[in-house]
Amino acid sequence: MNVVTPNKAGVRLTKRLLIPLVVFVLLVIFLALGFRLKDAHLLPSALINKPFPEFALADLLRADLTRSRQAFIGRVSLVNVWATWCPNCLIEHPELLRISREEQVPLYGINYNDDADKAVAWLQRHQDPYVFSIVDDAGSLAIDLGVYGAPETFVVDAAGVIRFRHVGPVTPLVWRQQIRPVIELLRRRAESDASNKKNDA
Repeated sequence: MNVVTPNKAGVRLTKRLLIPLVVFVLLVIFLALGFRLKDAHLLPSALINKPFPEFALADLLRADLTRSRQAFIGRVSLVNVWATWCPNCLIEHPELLRISREEQVPLYGINYNDDADKAVAWLQRHQDPYVFSIVDDAGSLAIDLGVYGAPETFVVDAAGVIRFRHVGPVTPLVWRQQIRPVIELLRRRAESDASNKKNDA
């Protein structure tokens, strides 16, 4: 007959406590390594400096109208991925409204993996900052863009090429320090290119 001494019982108890503790520590280390980017919001994108993906998707407010990437060509613009189930989308919404009113940059929306009726009601309740929003309920365009979730915002140049990507809410600080400088640079380049073409002619 085996007799469990107090010391043996203590060892078993210690082992039982140590296993969850070790698992927890490993999980913390794993998560810490996963967020070692200089800025967790600046995730890399394979589409930077590449044309915005082709698409043919319905307009959220006009279901009979199909939109395409041609709408993004001609001016530097912002494309914002949003959804009604996204709490950070509500957080960034006042800044998007301000940008649409004050910054003279077209702002387009991609309503991602959402219910169209709820999305329309959401815009009616919180106001609509977008030139238009497209319905990406199947997430096909989001997949092509490499979207991780919502919100995400892309800066697209006048030729329809993606130049910058921000993951997370657009705050006033993000606008001033990250997005606006990119837009201003792209506008200066476009003006310079137009001037050079004029001189060549």
